[in-house]
Amino acid sequence: MVTPSTPRLVVAAPSSGSGKTTVATGLMAAFAARGLAVSPHKVGPDYIDPGYHALATGRTGRNLDAYLCGPELVAPLFLHGARGCDIAVVEGVMGLYDGAAGEGELASTAQVAKLLGAPVVLVVDASAQSRSVAALVHGFVSWDPQVRVGGVILNKVGSARHEELLREALDSVGVPVLGALRRARPVETPSRHLGLVPVAERRALAVSAVSEMAELVSRGCDLPALERLARSAGTVPGDPAPWAPGLSPTHDGPSPSAEGPKPRVAVAGGPAFTFSYAEHTELLTAAGAEVVTFDPLHDEELPEGTAGLVIGGGFPEVYAAELSANEPLRKAVAELARSGAPVAAECAGLLYLCRELDGSPMCGVLDATARMAERLTLGYRDAVAVGDSVLAAAGTRMRGHEFHRTVVEPGAGATPAWGIRGRERRIEGFVQRGVHASYLHTHWASEPGVARRFVERCRTS
Repeated sequence: MVTPSTPRLVVAAPSSGSGKTTVATGLMAAFAARGLAVSPHKVGPDYIDPGYHALATGRTGRNLDAYLCGPELVAPLFLHGARGCDIAVVEGVMGLYDGAAGEGELASTAQVAKLLGAPVVLVVDASAQSRSVAALVHGFVSWDPQVRVGGVILNKVGSARHEELLREALDSVGVPVLGALRRARPVETPSRHLGLVPVAERRALAVSAVSEMAELVSRGCDLPALERLARSAGTVPGDPAPWAPGLSPTHDGPSPSAEGPKPRVAVAGGPAFTFSYAEHTELLTAAGAEVVTFDPLHDEELPEGTAGLVIGGGFPEVYAAELSANEPLRKAVAELARSGAPVAAECAGLLYLCRELDGSPMCGVLDATARMAERLTLGYRDAVAVGDSVLAAAGTRMRGHEFHRTVVEPGAGATPAWGIRGRERRIEGFVQRGVHASYLHTHWASEPGVARRFVERCRTS
């Protein structure tokens, strides 16, 4: 059951590096340990944190991104994820008021909190301040009166005396201190060039890390007060209905593609391909596909009867040698692509379809090479489909996100996948026969026709 008054709170911070992920994940796990069914969410396009959220709660971690999906879908997607839960915890992104560059509050944690009508818990790194914390918190509380900061959790507190000074200072602001976490050995969550190492690559150690986060939060935070704060949230503004993948965009009935034979769609998974939004599989299933996951590191064949292939993002550069060594699967992917079957590849999938990656042979579907680069490419993109493809008709506009430290040469094929609009106008990606390959990560909930079109092409190709 889901109601528009699902108890909820947003964990935010003044800036990145303040401890949001530790507190949010630990809080999710601590609530779950108290017997609550916890719905985990992450503001923004990040794929990695939701994996840790899933470990903490036993439920699928989901993203809430007002840029990729539009503000109007944030609450419906939240309610879809919160179905059957007692409480929801939403981890913010960057600083509370930081959003898409040049777009005001769009895609910020503050905007999502307002769209959900959710109280905010501000995690403050107090390691190098005492009385100044009051000025900092006062600024965040007063900046936007529509954002309700319901409490503060102090992180990296040095001593009992330090905590006393911080609490005294915050008394004047009128915002309760709901937790104080002492400065201690950091929880073991290793990072590399694109952030935390995903759960799929270190599951046993990740389980231990989440357990440490839960213990830290349980020991240092007032869990009953945090639960009361979550329960103080009223009805989600606008009284929206939960998002439903089986409905058409106008919500007037089932998707027409859901009828007829079920084509089998193989979706890449395993440690090398961990970046995927849960709604994509739900949309493919609702459109009538049978979705089967396979691991390109170990499976030497595509699932029997594969009619279409989806290869999302991840870290193929870390596993280039292993992916290359699996020659039988590389040949199977190339053969499927040559047959004209629909193939959708995003970022890591794009690299896997190239001739080679850092000198290691890949599938050779695209006449292009990929290599690691010194510069990180990161940011939201406004895109338009250049030509017809298995995902979109020419002229379809979608918003996406780039997040990679690799370069593909050439960057676009004879028929590009996307034209990038805005300040940095360029073409990008490859469309050839049934293949659509691009660096751009998109969220299909923003354009349900993508999944329906893909499944229909799987039926007819």
